[in-house]
Amino acid sequence: MPELSKRTEFFTDSIIRRMTRIANKYGAINLSQGFPDFDPPQVLKAALTKVAGGSIHQYSITWGAANFREALARKQSHFMGLKINPDTQIVVTCGSTEAMIASMLTVCNAGDKVIVFSPFYENYAADAILSGAIPIYVNLNPTHFGFNIDELEDAFKQKPKALILCNPSNPTGKVFTMPELQIIADFAIKYDVFVITDEVYEHIVYAPFKHIYIASLPDMFERTISCSSLSKTYSITGWRLGYVIAPAIIIDGIRKVHDFLTVGAAAPLQEAAVVALKFKDDYYIKLRESYTAKKNFFLKGLDSLGLKFTVPQGAYYVLVDISEFGAANDVEFCDWLACEVGVAAVPGSSFFREEVHHLIRFHFAKNQETLTEALKRLGTLRIKAEKYSSWQKLL
Repeated sequence: MPELSKRTEFFTDSIIRRMTRIANKYGAINLSQGFPDFDPPQVLKAALTKVAGGSIHQYSITWGAANFREALARKQSHFMGLKINPDTQIVVTCGSTEAMIASMLTVCNAGDKVIVFSPFYENYAADAILSGAIPIYVNLNPTHFGFNIDELEDAFKQKPKALILCNPSNPTGKVFTMPELQIIADFAIKYDVFVITDEVYEHIVYAPFKHIYIASLPDMFERTISCSSLSKTYSITGWRLGYVIAPAIIIDGIRKVHDFLTVGAAAPLQEAAVVALKFKDDYYIKLRESYTAKKNFFLKGLDSLGLKFTVPQGAYYVLVDISEFGAANDVEFCDWLACEVGVAAVPGSSFFREEVHHLIRFHFAKNQETLTEALKRLGTLRIKAEKYSSWQKLL
């Protein structure tokens, strides 16, 4: 048979999604793939039921139903502090996953360079490969996940086409500060570079930290491609409703790519989701309070077990240090953890450009009952890890 495309030789399937399959195989509590085990708001479910019984079951406008874009523009204009035009500055996509790859395909030619902070969400490297771009990795300091200014400028000096900014960050939970964002913005303007953001956790930020949209900084909207989705904010990861906000000239290009990637996002789901986009500020305040309580509960539990971890500033992930268990291979350790301890995590090496094998990622977007059981199972970790360590030494 003919040779397959070489681009797929340079990345694997998603390790995060693979860990969900492993969790299902062993009946483990899935703290790997970041989706809740609780329902979205009841009013949103009711809206979906109503839409299902109606007549909106055919294609919407390719780049998003008009009422969805209008509601989204009002919501994001409010939070971003910008006046967003729903007709010229928005594309509705099939999740933020499509938003990111459509943006990359729109701005990058084969051979263009793209700056990526490491650690990074695994899709970014794959997106670069699929779009023919070459990643330039800039390390984030492992203690506080800040960047070195000189290292960042060296990356900009290599004439990249874009920088990818995940804020709040997956997997670290870092929230970039205003001074950090201003440094990135200044370099982007100085070296004439696009900034492609992934801001799906924009409303999940823990005090005293605050999320700032880099597009809102002076002279940055013109070169910022803001990607996000409804998945995390409204607990509807399966609805696959994402979006891109950018200047009209960029949106024109993204619309063309999007049209031939997926045609359009699901019309009934867009119709139902309009109700969520009209929520008042108190919804987002309660969302933050809810996730703050989950974070505090889970991290207190990890601390009581004597596990070392980083404290997230936003999102709902925590990186846990497994050095004490002597695991040479974090992928193998996570397989063992799901099978023997009954808790699924993501191996940290999937997020780093560097050789990092001592970290794993848990998420805490779960009911307290689920987190309680997960902590109970993790309480057996050291006892079971003694057998694991003994077996490792025989290899």
